[in-house]
Amino acid sequence: MTVKPGGKIFCYEWCEGDTYETALLSFHLNPDTVLIFYHGVSLPQDKPIEEDEVEIIMTFHTGCGTG
Repeated sequence: MTVKPGGKIFCYEWCEGDTYETALLSFHLNPDTVLIFYHGVSLPQDKPIEEDEVEIIMTFHTGCGTG
């Protein structure tokens, strides 16, 4: 499976029963701070992996705050 968070590409070698949450955690991505899409359709993080490639959208901003 290929994961594309923030324009970066990660490859994850999954085993039967692995979920998107498992994959995200392996990349040190907090599953609660992303949305997972496959061809524009949102996927739940607890869904078993079946797709070859998904898009990950970060839902937070680390900011560069001032003051």
